[in-house]
Amino acid sequence: MRAGSRLLIVAAIIFATAVSANAGFGQPTPWQTGLQEADTPVMNAIITFNDFLLYLIIAIGGTVFALLIISMVRFNKYVHPTPSKRTGNRPLEVTWTLVPFFIVLVMVFFSFRLLYFEEDVPKADLTVKATGHQWFWSYSYPESGDFQFVSSMLSDQARKPGQPRLLAVDNDLVVPVNKVIRVQVIGADVIHSFAVPSFGIKVDAVPGRLNETWFMATHEGMYYGQCSELCGMDHSFMPIAIRVVSEKDFSEWLEYAKQQFASGPPAIPAKGTATEVRVAAD
Repeated sequence: MRAGSRLLIVAAIIFATAVSANAGFGQPTPWQTGLQEADTPVMNAIITFNDFLLYLIIAIGGTVFALLIISMVRFNKYVHPTPSKRTGNRPLEVTWTLVPFFIVLVMVFFSFRLLYFEEDVPKADLTVKATGHQWFWSYSYPESGDFQFVSSMLSDQARKPGQPRLLAVDNDLVVPVNKVIRVQVIGADVIHSFAVPSFGIKVDAVPGRLNETWFMATHEGMYYGQCSELCGMDHSFMPIAIRVVSEKDFSEWLEYAKQQFASGPPAIPAKGTATEVRVAAD
């Protein structure tokens, strides 16, 4: 096989991998290289800003590379055996000072606008409270009833077909579609971090401090995240599972949850459950 044919095959494989790697709705995809598919206004804005910076970086890198090539071709010792005596060029110096300044200014403007959009929580249709424990999450709905439940990772034996390994949980956080959800986050022991990539949310769960974020899912389905803070030996076995349903299904689930979880304090998962899964994974 010729070298040209080999290069074409390698290029085709890389292209096919890149196309398939852009998938990832609600959960990571094997060989994924990009961000997960967005399902909230915030994540859409994050991806737009990310793409803008990527194009900007390519333009800057291409310009610098072109200038280097021009300098090497036009200003070498063979073309100009006698070096120039010029010591300065004021317009050029002003240009290469102002252009980077304005580029950074544009980046700062869009960055601050996105940051404000993420942090400014609109009027919420529903409030949920997520509490980080070592190593599981517990959830409550402060404005929707006096109940609380624990959400811990399922073992391989307990998982159903189609549920992702190390991400599926026994009790999902259920929210309605196309509604503004305020998420209040706090830690019960150490610092955790509540993060769901497809929603574009990530906020620290700090003991004694109530932080908050928000999202508005636009499609029904399952969305997964994980604790993104190094909170201990089972940090990587502390998933987040959010089930987005219709408003009617959410009302029915809420009535069920009030009866199912209001009988008393939630049951704490047995110690060592996540460790057993970790040992099996190793």
